[in-house]
Amino acid sequence: MRTRVALLGLGEAGAEIARDLLVAGADVRGYDPALAPPPGVAARRDEADAVRDADLVLSANSSHAARGALLAALPALRPGTLFADLNTASPALKASLAELAGPAADVVDVALMSPVPGKGLRTPMLVSGDAAERYAALLRPLGAHVTVQPGPAGAAISRKLLRSVFYKGLAAAVLEALAGAEAAGCEDWLRADIAAELTGFDAGTLDRLVDGTRRHARRRADEMTAAAQQLHELGVPARVALAARDGLVELRERQEARR
Repeated sequence: MRTRVALLGLGEAGAEIARDLLVAGADVRGYDPALAPPPGVAARRDEADAVRDADLVLSANSSHAARGALLAALPALRPGTLFADLNTASPALKASLAELAGPAADVVDVALMSPVPGKGLRTPMLVSGDAAERYAALLRPLGAHVTVQPGPAGAAISRKLLRSVFYKGLAAAVLEALAGAEAAGCEDWLRADIAAELTGFDAGTLDRLVDGTRRHARRRADEMTAAAQQLHELGVPARVALAARDGLVELRERQEARR
């Protein structure tokens, strides 16, 4: 019997996942208030209509629409239906969705661990919640890359968001540094230097970054003050540099208070 999957949200991520599900042999229906479904996906008039006969619901809207999508679908969900929230929302919101559904559906928290375009259903997924193993059992045969994270709904997205602090923070720092380097006339040099540093990054580098920051918080705070001043003189907003300075100052003050 074909797995019946409902997609709530047919934007870039939802539409690509829906197409891959069709190719894998799933029976797919979907709803998006602003977009028509891809060819082969049965169009439904609203969230409740989309989920009424589904074995699995994939909510791929956005964090601000996650709760509303579940509320709209709730009257039509059958007990035992698996409701997977794929949105990048807070752990608390994910946990609240499981609470909101109660016995009407089994809610799982799915964190998409890389961008969906180009990967679709093969996007690495981390899933948590009481029905996480059942989610994996349904989607793995269709070609999905699913890893079960033990713990309640919210445990999977927590790990993604903690990782995002690094990845998105790194991207912001790189953009700010390159903007300053362009203004200073040395962008090519800095690009090559950053690439070389990242290529050599390993577990030892991470330890040195953490230990060195703790040992040299005072000196590094002064260095970031100078870096922020340079960016200001170059006409580049120093958001990341100032945040780094403030963090180092706070670390230094905590260390001094313990002495």
